Amino acid sequence: MGIKPLLYPGTPQAMTQIITDQPEAVINLVGSVRGNEYLASTIPGILEFLGLPYTGAGILGESMAYNKFMVKKLLESNGIPVPHIQLFNSPNDPIDPTMHFPFISKLNEIHGAVEINKNAVSENEKHLRERLKFLISTYKQPVLVEEFIAGREITAILLEGLNTKVYFGEKVFTKPKEKFVFATFEDQWTENEEEAFHYQKYSDPLLQEFVKKAFEVTKMSDYGKFDIRMDASGRYYFVDANSNPAFGPKEAECAIANILDLYGVSFFDILKRLLLNTVRDSEGRKLLPIVDNGDEEK
Repeated sequence: MGIKPLLYPGTPQAMTQIITDQPEAVINLVGSVRGNEYLASTIPGILEFLGLPYTGAGILGESMAYNKFMVKKLLESNGIPVPHIQLFNSPNDPIDPTMHFPFISKLNEIHGAVEINKNAVSENEKHLRERLKFLISTYKQPVLVEEFIAGREITAILLEGLNTKVYFGEKVFTKPKEKFVFATFEDQWTENEEEAFHYQKYSDPLLQEFVKKAFEVTKMSDYGKFDIRMDASGRYYFVDANSNPAFGPKEAECAIANILDLYGVSFFDILKRLLLNTVRDSEGRKLLPIVDNGDEEK
């Protein structure tokens, strides 16, 4: 793209070098600091303090993203449909009597489908209690339990810019049919001889409006990702929200590039839109010179 990139680790020590280099923009790819995901929110905070333009959510949006229970309650209070949920701080917390099995349990503060496996769905209390005990004792954090929504799964990518758009990709599962069909950690992040699912185009103006509102109330910026389940009656339920989701080209198996590719939007186009948007939104900053197809500067 005609831009010289510099690589900085997401550490406090790197900030000294960033101050010295004064880059025109920072592409923030930090997903954890010292192994803790919630500390990722310190990076936009530091960049904000330094007055440097950067891509992705700010400190508030990144902070909220690592409390799934709070995000679900925020969405629900703004009229965006979510499953019935309960936060367990202890394996022995009483189950909300308004909740109905089957349940799917998730770590409240960790994304990336960690511990989302074939054992994630509980059909009875005994199984749920055992899973809660394992997750809470292993990861030292609360667990979000929600009613499992059987049906189709749709991933939405919102990309800001001069023309903010929502792109949908429905997961088409190609693995053998099981009782509970969903994408596990292994499906998303490990190389299998046979892919577990692929994306196909999906469209619904109503869902598009839900996504735009969800993006706004969760304080995301530049780009965001939402996973939505649709039950047999056609009702939508937002089951996950990711600020600064995994970012990379198709070859890296990142949802953002794979879904936008369905609509003829290349990773080059995604990167260009993010950079131009980031620098344009920063006071006193000129547009970055981006070489388009090797011969035209924009």
